[in-house]
Amino acid sequence: MPSFDIVSEANMVEVRNALDQANKEVANRYDFKGSDARIEQNERELTVFADDEFKLGQVRDVLLGKFAKRGVDARFLDPGSIEKIGGDKVKQKYTVKNGVEQALAKRIVQLLKDAKLKVGASIQGDVVRVSGAKKDVLQEAIALVRAKVTEVPLAYQNFRE
Repeated sequence: MPSFDIVSEANMVEVRNALDQANKEVANRYDFKGSDARIEQNERELTVFADDEFKLGQVRDVLLGKFAKRGVDARFLDPGSIEKIGGDKVKQKYTVKNGVEQALAKRIVQLLKDAKLKVGASIQGDVVRVSGAKKDVLQEAIALVRAKVTEVPLAYQNFRE
């Protein structure tokens, strides 16, 4: 029985490359000379440091620009609150999302059921597996999910016949 998986995961190699390029640009830019602006990565958590909130926004814009150039969707970043770390210096944490969240997975399964397509959808951890009798029905399911779910970048993998 043909099936495929709906997943949501960022390419961490490209995230690291974008982070390195952003740090390099921040280090070389004239408006950041003498400042403590930088981005650090710890597994799936990015921390942006800057001298004030304006420069924090500038560093974030540089990072998002590098993400776009490397083909990493900015919707993978989940921003935290801005924290003061002494004087005017601030930092902000970003979490790189991984996997389809439970609420979204339930919504996708319900969406496929409501569309009355002849497919079966099941939640397996942070992946939604969709199976059906024909490839054409699976392609309709992919088109439906692409059209209705836009707030999270989704990928369709492990297509099996």
